[in-house]
Amino acid sequence: MSGDTFGKPLADRFAFVTGGTSGIGLAIAQGLAAAGAAVRVSGLTDREVDDAASDGIDAVRLNVADSGAVSRVIGGLDRLDVLVNCAGMIRRGTEHEIDVFEQVVDVNLVGTMRCCTAAKPLLARDGGAIVNIASMLSFFGGGLVPGYSASKGGVAQLTRSLAIAYAADRIRVNAVAPGWIATPLTEALQADEARSRAILDRTPLRRWGKPDDIAGACVFLCTPAAAFITGVILPVDGGYLCV
Repeated sequence: MSGDTFGKPLADRFAFVTGGTSGIGLAIAQGLAAAGAAVRVSGLTDREVDDAASDGIDAVRLNVADSGAVSRVIGGLDRLDVLVNCAGMIRRGTEHEIDVFEQVVDVNLVGTMRCCTAAKPLLARDGGAIVNIASMLSFFGGGLVPGYSASKGGVAQLTRSLAIAYAADRIRVNAVAPGWIATPLTEALQADEARSRAILDRTPLRRWGKPDDIAGACVFLCTPAAAFITGVILPVDGGYLCV
């Protein structure tokens, strides 16, 4: 995403993006950097962190399901102006198994709450911004992914609730709900002509989304241009939810 889109509205700001070493998270981190922010991302494994570092990205290892690690990594920062909660997981076909269901909800929903809680004191210093990553499945169900759907529905309600709770500290809390985005996680769907056609036929803009489409929305919500916006769940889906 080009920094020319917004200028440098996040100059002198520090942003942390969980799950920011690849895909949508990486695009968000790059968009925030293009808007002038200093950005640190987290990845789940040493390999993810090493790969990000080799590309010149400031990265740290973090498992958002580990409360102690979240407190150390996020709560231990010297400064924080923007938090984007992008770390997440999906396990299509196995989420009806209780242990898998619990793991998905713990990472996607409880992990988001862990990070928001750890970040709150830092964000409150100068009135910061949180953007959570919700989903189309925040709005309707997914038979193969009950854990993911439940967790993303929870992320939407958590976003609204924290927007109320954190407003007194001048912290804005919003979420972006991506539609069908072309990333490595959706390669199989993109390659399946019938399933891809069904997706595109329902999408008024008639294309797969790009990670940069999500990044643009996230950057906007973090800038002064969105200073009076909080508690919003913003679909970025090419109109998929309209149909």
